[in-house]
Amino acid sequence: MMTDSSTLDSRSLRRTAVRAALGVGDQLRAAFRAPMDHDFKRDAHDIVTVHDKAAERSIVATLLDEHPDSMIVGEEGGVSGEGRLQWHIDPIDGTSNFARGLAYWCVSIAAAVDERVVAGVVYDPVSGNVFSADADGALLGDAPMASRAAAEEIDATLISSFPNPKDTWLFGESAYAAQARLVESFQAVRNLGSGALNLVHVAAGWADATMGFYTNSWDISAGGFILMQAGGTIRGLSRGEDREPFHTSPDYYAIGAGGDYPTLSDVMRSCSARYDAGDPPPRP
Repeated sequence: MMTDSSTLDSRSLRRTAVRAALGVGDQLRAAFRAPMDHDFKRDAHDIVTVHDKAAERSIVATLLDEHPDSMIVGEEGGVSGEGRLQWHIDPIDGTSNFARGLAYWCVSIAAAVDERVVAGVVYDPVSGNVFSADADGALLGDAPMASRAAAEEIDATLISSFPNPKDTWLFGESAYAAQARLVESFQAVRNLGSGALNLVHVAAGWADATMGFYTNSWDISAGGFILMQAGGTIRGLSRGEDREPFHTSPDYYAIGAGGDYPTLSDVMRSCSARYDAGDPPPRP
């Protein structure tokens, strides 16, 4: 998985990603809970602010300063450049929370070499928590981090953003039936609004599982890799079938170490099988 070039070593890539994420912390904290204008991308549920775009520009500048021969895959700026090294960037994952003053959003940056994720960081500027991982394992700050989860669903907490407006577009009323199954099977189910932060909370052992449909690589690359390096699992799905590498999959579910959740697996696979991510159903 690793390249022979020291410049693409996972440890140095993790350090670069951490520097880039921390570099936008002050500007995002200053903007958080301050008056701000916002616009919309897909629809009224898909908010973007000037701070998303400014943070991504700053992150990209830091990454390219250290690794100019990189491909950038950013939520705001799209795809640019080329090279074996790809950076998957979400400058604010949980923009709706950020714009409304809810303290559950983060910066997510992952490095992939030859299309395999090898390093990543998820940074929560409000709490100051820095979750990161490289070939040596996962870290919370500078301390090693190990995932742990309840063995059975009835003792577990599931955190996600399901169902959201995108899910009801994909699945209609059946999204609520799927949610009812999860609510009945798990001890607690929470809809929190940041996929990347959900993944690293599972990695830290603060929750047991998470999930998502019709996602993008910048949503799950860093958090999914951090979870795996902490000992948990993430399964990428496309049309109900396993797909690798995980960050190229439209759908995913992730479980902390020690958990086995058959209802979650069944809900994910049956819902995922209902649509083709390359040609989703038209909006109602």
